[in-house]
Amino acid sequence: MPPQERVFTVEVPQVRFGAHALAEAGEAALSLGMKRIALFTDRHLAKDSPWPGELAQHLKAAGCDVAIYADVRVEPTDSSFQAAADFYRQGGFDGAVSLGGGSVMDTAKAALLYATHPAPFLDYVAAPYGRVLPVPGPLPPHIACPTTSGTGSECTGIAVFDFEGQAIKTVIAHRRLKPTLALIDPRVTATMPLGVLASTGFDVLTHAIESYTARPYTLRERPASGSLRPMSQGANPWSDMGSLEAIRLGGRYLVRAATDRQDSEAREGLMFAATLAGIAFGNSGVHLPHAMSYAVAGLCHSFTAKGYEQIPPMVPHGISVVLNAPSAFRFTAQACPERHLDCAKALGATCQGEEPGEALAQALIRLMQAAGLPNGLAALGYEEKDLDALAKGAATQPRLLNNAPLPVCEADLRAIFQNAQQLW
Repeated sequence: MPPQERVFTVEVPQVRFGAHALAEAGEAALSLGMKRIALFTDRHLAKDSPWPGELAQHLKAAGCDVAIYADVRVEPTDSSFQAAADFYRQGGFDGAVSLGGGSVMDTAKAALLYATHPAPFLDYVAAPYGRVLPVPGPLPPHIACPTTSGTGSECTGIAVFDFEGQAIKTVIAHRRLKPTLALIDPRVTATMPLGVLASTGFDVLTHAIESYTARPYTLRERPASGSLRPMSQGANPWSDMGSLEAIRLGGRYLVRAATDRQDSEAREGLMFAATLAGIAFGNSGVHLPHAMSYAVAGLCHSFTAKGYEQIPPMVPHGISVVLNAPSAFRFTAQACPERHLDCAKALGATCQGEEPGEALAQALIRLMQAAGLPNGLAALGYEEKDLDALAKGAATQPRLLNNAPLPVCEADLRAIFQNAQQLW
């Protein structure tokens, strides 16, 4: 029997959190040796919000030369990643600043990677679609400035994209992709549509719950050296702390923030929950709901969610994850019932007489109802005839499925998807 792991690694990104953190961008850029900067954002932020202009002004006031790339695609694709890399490669930049949600930050990561270490696109992509080659060297500095309270991308080495040729979402994952610095300014969520806030907020909760209920790091095979330990090393004492607090904060503030634009306390609390969850799952990883989400988002291109009316139809990431979560946690609770019970209680459930998986599922469903989310996969247009394709798509996510607290086969996935068709 191979030796089991007994060591976990703590990797903590540099974070500056608080109102007006964006004002520190210029000083931070100079300290990182950045003078000519590629500022990545999306066209909706550039057109309808004050934040790209404010950030560019702070950078220019410090003496930086700034070129804005506002063509980031919401829910990026392999081709949009490559277009951003072409922009960075041709611009003579010495660093990047990203301002936006996970799509923007992930696009900046990919642009820096392919511009700095050119390679065929699939070389760095996760299995089974890509070759999973390691990033061969350091990347230029990257300051990430999230405008949504959910993805945690500012704290992780993961870039998610829609692989157009395969109708599935997948990732590029390596610790060198982690931004150099995160500037997290809760003010920026004031201009976010409430539907977007709700979707990204549920991504916070699923990140934290999946991190806390992931396969324990002690059940993994010990690597040949510490440098080979994966980023997603499983549940560990460090990630557990951030996960539980993120769940508590999300349970307290998510619905308030998603239903009252004037509730600045709730928006700041949810933003901090997103930061904690990002740091937590950046060290432990996520599992089943996220594996399922990639199939849900990859196969559906006809749904328009609240708050996303200005872009082509698609399933926002947070929605594609959380609609699977109640059914998934009913399944995974058998492996670690006490941890699922901890999560349910952190969300405020009384848990009297309920099975742990059901208690957690119902706690999530109550929040989803209160925030106005769709009632299961059927609300996205999925039917019984789609279950096999969904299960097959999710089964191609070994990086995530192997982090689940128990083995999951394709038949299990089909049943979990079936139980996610309608939630209440």
